[in-house]
Amino acid sequence: MITQTTYAPSNADSHSASTEAATRTPPLMRLEQEQARPHQDEQGLFDTVLAQFNQAADILGLDPGVREILERPKNEIVVNFPVRLDDGRIETFAGYRVQHNDVLGPFKGGLRYHPQVNADEARALAAWMTWKCAVAGVPFGGAKGGIQIDPSAYSPGEIERITRRFVYALGDNIGPDYDIPAPDVNTNAQIMAWILDTYLSTRPAHERQRNLHVVTGKPVAAGGSAGREKATGQGVAFVVEEWATENNVALDGLTFMVQGFGNVGSWAARLLARRGARLVAVQDVTGAVRNDRGIDPEELLAHVRRFGGVEGYSQAEAITHRDFFETAADVFIPAALENQITARTAPWLKVRLVVEAANGPTDVAGDMVLSRNGVELLPDILCNTGGVIVSYFEWLQNKRHEAWDLEDVDARLKKMITGAYQMVRRTERESVVDARTAAYILALQRLEHAYKQRGIFP
Repeated sequence: MITQTTYAPSNADSHSASTEAATRTPPLMRLEQEQARPHQDEQGLFDTVLAQFNQAADILGLDPGVREILERPKNEIVVNFPVRLDDGRIETFAGYRVQHNDVLGPFKGGLRYHPQVNADEARALAAWMTWKCAVAGVPFGGAKGGIQIDPSAYSPGEIERITRRFVYALGDNIGPDYDIPAPDVNTNAQIMAWILDTYLSTRPAHERQRNLHVVTGKPVAAGGSAGREKATGQGVAFVVEEWATENNVALDGLTFMVQGFGNVGSWAARLLARRGARLVAVQDVTGAVRNDRGIDPEELLAHVRRFGGVEGYSQAEAITHRDFFETAADVFIPAALENQITARTAPWLKVRLVVEAANGPTDVAGDMVLSRNGVELLPDILCNTGGVIVSYFEWLQNKRHEAWDLEDVDARLKKMITGAYQMVRRTERESVVDARTAAYILALQRLEHAYKQRGIFP
């Protein structure tokens, strides 16, 4: 493993974002109000990744050399960089980029802005991206990163300067055919546009148009793809539809609950509701609400955009965290942050199926409880691949100087993610394992094959 640690010098005074938050103007972008891990059990996230990896590797009989490579990241980059704030003071921010593996293609993964961003989280998320791309058949490797920051405490101008300075600090650790960032928690198309502009500004003028694919999830006007905003939620909806068809379950009347009503959760809810499914409960960082007769996700989204969360939504009853988990429904879609379904919370669930729209929402103990209670689970490295699949489409369009229409993007996405679903199910049957282990086995088989074909230099 090559570890690269870069520090940007600064003798700046420290600045407390939390004490200033109440007086600052919220960013122009609508920040993702993802779940804030209520009563979360403490567990190293990368430990969860390794436990899942080792279980599948043992069953598969993974080559020891390949195992040695995959159980740790290839590169870890840490940058500490200074930014001048609106009041003239300087604050230094910690930024991370972990590049797990690139045997199948360039590193690919999101950038998140969150107070809990750290090296352990980035390692775990980068590894999950490696498995995810392998499962989906996307020719990318895995990376992840972000800035340890509460973005709601900073003005739009400050967020822009922080973003641009982060990109400059990363330098050639990202690149259009090397490592391609994308949106994640609390980042969006506007931030991707700032990343693009900053990166292009560091290139010679005659090379800039050849580097538009340095980042995906951009606004359409800046080279983004139709359908990218809803891609992860659309992929989740396609997976639920595939499961319903396989199990002879009618979508019309199917009940579901969603944790996290940011981009992914809201799009999954809206798309499933359009197929006749009934949303009965939602939880986000502000609270939880329930209406057994059904919640209109479009109306709820309007409320969230206006008030910053689901709390206070008048068409549903306010409930506790435990009440939310104990809501009876057919499907639970965790679309928040990691480690939400644990040994403590898993016994509360009264659902038939868990569809992991978030990265790592279920820890190892939670998996065991769900299995014991007969709750089926479709894993994150299958369910939330819609985002990276459409990111791949955007990357291709930029390289080819093409623009695909929404119908084309959706059709290609459906073909790839349903194909991945069928391959996971086939592996599940052949290996006599659960769906998560099957998805890992499928990913590791593809990665092992690539290494055996290429060999190890020298």
